[in-house]
Amino acid sequence: MRIAMWSGPRNLSTAMMYAFANRADFAAVDEPFYAAYLAATGLIHPMQDEILAAQPTDPAEVVAYLTGPVPGAAPHFYQKHMTHHMFADMPTDWMDNMVNVFLIRHPARVIASYGLKRENPTLDDIGFWQQADLFDHVAEVHGKAIVVDSHDIRDNPEGMLRALCAEIGLEFDSAMLSWPAGGKDCDGVWAPHWYESVWKSTGFAGREGPLPEVPQHLRDVLEAALPHYERLAASALKAA
Repeated sequence: MRIAMWSGPRNLSTAMMYAFANRADFAAVDEPFYAAYLAATGLIHPMQDEILAAQPTDPAEVVAYLTGPVPGAAPHFYQKHMTHHMFADMPTDWMDNMVNVFLIRHPARVIASYGLKRENPTLDDIGFWQQADLFDHVAEVHGKAIVVDSHDIRDNPEGMLRALCAEIGLEFDSAMLSWPAGGKDCDGVWAPHWYESVWKSTGFAGREGPLPEVPQHLRDVLEAALPHYERLAASALKAA
């Protein structure tokens, strides 16, 4: 099984990668299109030089890796993807042979968290419209698309992970519920900038509190992202 997990930034995505990577039957890769995205767009991100040196910048080379032999000859392959990395010319036909899952989070929480690491995020930065486009592509090809909300996972990690495993035809493994603190072999080179909090974790964080207040100058980003989030949230998987 090859799982392509699609989310925007600041969205429990690294914790989900750690959950699957902690299983003995999974290999994992962290945002394999990041360097290709930076090379194609010319955007400046933290640790840019290190990212461009660490990953292929040719999307075709990335696709060949994702669809080729699973690293370490593991039975399954978990792929953590950022939706905003899939710019207009990025190939998507390879997705048709993946188990695609869409990890969503309320945009107010995403904007508040992202703003702590990179000021003034734009709608393009946080990946909501791109996620909706990819969701539509998968739904058209497969007749449905699987959605999980990070809020539900934090509220009930075991229940939601059991539900997700059942939905995709994978046996649940309790190793997904905890992991050792610190960096992981699957981390991208950018991890020292972004993963400070998750490196301190040994499992999923507890329930989230009330929605944060979004600064006035980012309200337009929130309002533009909300319809995309709400449309996918209507299809979100629930625990039994």
